[in-house]
Amino acid sequence: MSTIDVLNDESYMRLALDMASKAQGQTEINPVVGCVIVREGRIVGLGAHLRRGEGHAEVHALRMAGEQAEGATAYVTLEPCSHHGRTPPCCERLIEAKVARVVVACTDPNPQVAGRGLSRLREAGIAVEVGLLEEESLRMNEMFNKFIVTRMPFVTMKSAMTLDGKLAAKSGDSRYVSGPRAREMTHTLRHRHMGIMVGAETAIVDDPELSTRLSVPAVHPVRIVVDAKLRLPPEARMLREMIAPVIVLTVAGADPGKRAALKAAGAEVIDCGDGDRVDLALAMRKLGEREIGSILLEGGGKLNGAMLELGLIDKLLLFVAPKVIGGAGAPGVFQFEGFEKMAQAIPFRDVQVERIGADIFVSGYPEYGTGDRAGGAE
Repeated sequence: MSTIDVLNDESYMRLALDMASKAQGQTEINPVVGCVIVREGRIVGLGAHLRRGEGHAEVHALRMAGEQAEGATAYVTLEPCSHHGRTPPCCERLIEAKVARVVVACTDPNPQVAGRGLSRLREAGIAVEVGLLEEESLRMNEMFNKFIVTRMPFVTMKSAMTLDGKLAAKSGDSRYVSGPRAREMTHTLRHRHMGIMVGAETAIVDDPELSTRLSVPAVHPVRIVVDAKLRLPPEARMLREMIAPVIVLTVAGADPGKRAALKAAGAEVIDCGDGDRVDLALAMRKLGEREIGSILLEGGGKLNGAMLELGLIDKLLLFVAPKVIGGAGAPGVFQFEGFEKMAQAIPFRDVQVERIGADIFVSGYPEYGTGDRAGGAE
């Protein structure tokens, strides 16, 4: 293959990845996928998976290409599926269309696929190449990749803090730590997750709607409140404005009267443990059972700390505002018992730093040790 061919392959795959990225937040627990079909140096078909239960990217691209798909090359950001789900197998569609070559960014971690789609294409005599822009594709579908293997939601923790590590003043006032561009980005993040999770204190003090306010139509995620003592009032804003379901995570011994009042207001109340604190690991499993594959954690310091201690945070997004608020009692981003030695600190990998307006935006992935951790949240 010539250098020109390789460059063209990459440009077509980048186009497929770009189309896939535009559908983030629309496909629920399904991955985002893009497909470009090229014949004799000309694009004849384009497609992206837009919504769970509807046609996959390959189906849309093949429909556009029509008879021109025969002998063409299909560039797909994720291995074509080989099983019957809500839609027929995409690998069979490609075979029926008589494409000559399929270039795939990465294999599908879904145990129902996991290489079977590639094998089926090869058995049909189609040339298959795998691994072009693999890292980009894996990162784009990092939420799906975790959920489909573990059945546990991918948790992205998003927070904003001052230069001295505070997420609010000592009075509890937190409007606003970060600037307007950072707050606008928050709504895009909400759109891309299936659930937003906060603690009871945040829900009571801020009385948030936890909605996605974008200029384009957006999917509102499920609102999740960790509330062992059922302190969330039935007249809370998120219950008055039921634009999306509200789930309250509590414990078996919580006040039955408060439980009944929240249910009457429209909330689903789920028991997660029978102690005095919500068993967060159990909560994640129960949310996974409800096919909530991704959660944006916008908690206070105690919830953030408990989730980190348990190794339940997969990714950190932190806005650092160029200001100092002070106050010994002002809440920090992570509040937990902590470790005895600096060597025990939880490190982060793949850390990236950029400017978002006046704020500094830091992202990274925690690398947890092998020691046991126990914790919960009120």
